[in-house]
Amino acid sequence: MFQADVAPGAHRVEDGGRLTVVDAGVPTSWDSFQSALKALGRTAGDVEAVVLTHAHFDHVGFAERARKELQVPVLVHEEDVPLTRNPMGYAHERGRSWYLPNPGALPIMASLLRHRAFWPSPISEVTTYRDGTLDVPGSPRVVFSPGHTYGHCALHLPDRDVLIAGDAIVMLDPYTGRRGPRIVARAATAHTDRALESLGALEATGAGTVLTGHGEPWTRGIQEACALARSAGIA
Repeated sequence: MFQADVAPGAHRVEDGGRLTVVDAGVPTSWDSFQSALKALGRTAGDVEAVVLTHAHFDHVGFAERARKELQVPVLVHEEDVPLTRNPMGYAHERGRSWYLPNPGALPIMASLLRHRAFWPSPISEVTTYRDGTLDVPGSPRVVFSPGHTYGHCALHLPDRDVLIAGDAIVMLDPYTGRRGPRIVARAATAHTDRALESLGALEATGAGTVLTGHGEPWTRGIQEACALARSAGIA
């Protein structure tokens, strides 16, 4: 079973009662994650791994806490390992201050501040992956999709027709407040040309449902989502 948004920015994949958490939201997501598991009749002890699509500050929130307290591995693409040590040290094409006058972004940035998103704990120890199928509950297939970060990967669950896109494509751009399938603004994108090229790898999955790091699930297929993202351009 796959479940989206068991906590803000956190998704759950279940396989025979074993759980994988994909991305770890912000630091305060730990409490809502625990509450969601309790409501579902599960415990944190059912979690066997945390898999990061990438290591930006708003995706690593409780990863180190899960690693230490639950004694589970944290998996990340080898190109993003440096970011796990310094999640705020990400490459980007434009400074965040450029977007501050944008009224659509203000509530989102305020929420990130309120939830301590800009102060994530570095991850002391990680397990790297590169490609193929991950040996974690749900057996997600790695879809290398660099651009947002140099090691960004989406995760495909073919038997469930679901693509966890991370921030390779989003339904809400936190820096502009714009909605609809799109590439994240240059303030959080290392290489926009590569981000656009990576849409082809997402399309190749043929997934019907797309879950992104920001915004609501998309259920009209990855091809249409990528077509709209290309036409939207990058802010």
